[in-house]
Amino acid sequence: MNLSEKALGISQSPTLAINAKSKQMKKEGHDIVGFGSGEPDFDTPEYIKRAAVEALNEGFTKYTPVGGIPELRSAAADYIAESTGVSYDANQVMISNGAKQCLFNALYCLLNPGDKVLIPSPYWVTYPELVKLCGGEPIFVPTNEKEGFKLKADILEPFIDDKVKALIINSPNNPTGSVYPKEDLEEIAQLAIKNNITVISDEIYEKLLYDGEKHTSIVSINDDMFDRTIVINGVSKSYSMTGWRIGFIAGPENIVKAMTNLQSHTTSNPNSIAQKASLVALTNPLKDETVKEMVDAFLNRRNYMLNRIKNIPALSCSVPKGAFYIALNISGTFGKKLNGKEIYDSTSFADQLLENYKVSVVPGIAFGSEEIVRISYATSMQNIEKGFDRIEEFISLLK
Repeated sequence: MNLSEKALGISQSPTLAINAKSKQMKKEGHDIVGFGSGEPDFDTPEYIKRAAVEALNEGFTKYTPVGGIPELRSAAADYIAESTGVSYDANQVMISNGAKQCLFNALYCLLNPGDKVLIPSPYWVTYPELVKLCGGEPIFVPTNEKEGFKLKADILEPFIDDKVKALIINSPNNPTGSVYPKEDLEEIAQLAIKNNITVISDEIYEKLLYDGEKHTSIVSINDDMFDRTIVINGVSKSYSMTGWRIGFIAGPENIVKAMTNLQSHTTSNPNSIAQKASLVALTNPLKDETVKEMVDAFLNRRNYMLNRIKNIPALSCSVPKGAFYIALNISGTFGKKLNGKEIYDSTSFADQLLENYKVSVVPGIAFGSEEIVRISYATSMQNIEKGFDRIEEFISLLK
């Protein structure tokens, strides 16, 4: 069977590949410590699960409007207004099957063949694949670890030409945990306005912030940015609802209408029961307490990891201010060997760590950087302590 060029051009997700390998080893009886997880290790709160059961018992199991039930669209509009400081009408919001589908819908409705999309690097693994799938060309803009992996306008500007259609910003960032300050976003916004660039602002981690950090959305900079920004958010990270597959998008009414038309012919409406559960997630008085519980736990785990990293030669990192990842710089191990096998990039580091010490991390090449591996602190403190004991021993034996 001959596959399409579109299908052949899509790469397998490296995060899923490393997770599959570690799960297979675990199934074979190995004691694997997994630092690859991209989801909170907390259960979905009981009050959210009860809402799903109630919806099921009430027979809320039929088709809904393609863009989501009206009450959830209104709740999502209020949620985004709260996080960005910008007001949206319900008709400027749509609900999709997770933030990933929101991104696909946006890119598909924006891009013509050959349009370029600027993506700061390191980047979430799916961004370039979605751009290619939608007929665009991903253009990677490097960021600097010394500056916390934040995109700067002076670095961005040389990459702009008349084929650039969009820019993707992810703050807080996966995989680095960087959070963009308002002053950087203001300068980036000036470039977007000057060059007629649409900004897709992925804010799925915006509730997970540390050290007094504040979330600023580029859509809030001025009225011009409101007209050229698409905001992506959802319930998966903030309320530990990854498997429920509910994301939402806010933007100008014409792009939301186009995305709704697209969704009507692809997946149609999101899961009806998950919509009812998400409505409660966004409106229940306990929602802030739910987020705080996770943030407090993630902060303790992050701090523990940072202290361990300081004391392990050849490893370093910038301090993540959001999300639940550390971009661990492993370049100090390059050229060293264990059992005669040399470490020369992020994949060889991750493979040797998994094979010899049963610790799973995600190679940085998945995110566009060979100098890092991504480690997640969305796992128990027990696993973190055990995993870092193993990492420390692994590094000590490299010659």
